[in-house]
Amino acid sequence: MAVRGDQIEHELRLAAPPHLVFAMFTDPDLYVRWMGRQATLDPRPGGTYRCVVHASATVAGEYVIVDPPHRIDFTWGFEGNPNNPPGSSLVSVTLAPDGDGTLLRLTHTGLEHPALDSHDRGWSGYLGQLTAAISDRSARR
Repeated sequence: MAVRGDQIEHELRLAAPPHLVFAMFTDPDLYVRWMGRQATLDPRPGGTYRCVVHASATVAGEYVIVDPPHRIDFTWGFEGNPNNPPGSSLVSVTLAPDGDGTLLRLTHTGLEHPALDSHDRGWSGYLGQLTAAISDRSARR
C-alpha cells in the first residue's frame, strides 16, 4: 500500500484464480459482496461502471479496458462532487496467476492531492473486504 506522487498503489495475493477475482470486479452480484450496496456494471470498453457505495456516495465512470482475466481499467469519480466528478480518475487492476492464487495490483491515478489519503484508506478497507469475500466464497465450495 502506498501513495506515490499522484497515485495510489495496492498489491495483494488472493486465494482464488484470476478468473474468479476478475468476476469480483465485473459481476454486480459479486461486486456488492465486497464494495457498495448496489452496482451497475457493463464490463466492456465504454460500458457503465456505477456503484452506490452508501447513502451519501455513488461512484460512477466507465470501463476503459476489459481483458479477462488479466486486466480491468475503469474511470472513477463521485456523483455530485465537483472536486472528483464521475470519470475524473482512473482505476487500473491487473491480475496475474500466483501458484493457486492471484496477485492483484490496483493503481488509482488522477486524484487531486487532498483526496489521495482518503482514497488510499478506502481502497485498503475495500480490498480487505474483497479478501474476506473471496475467502467466504472458497469456504462454501
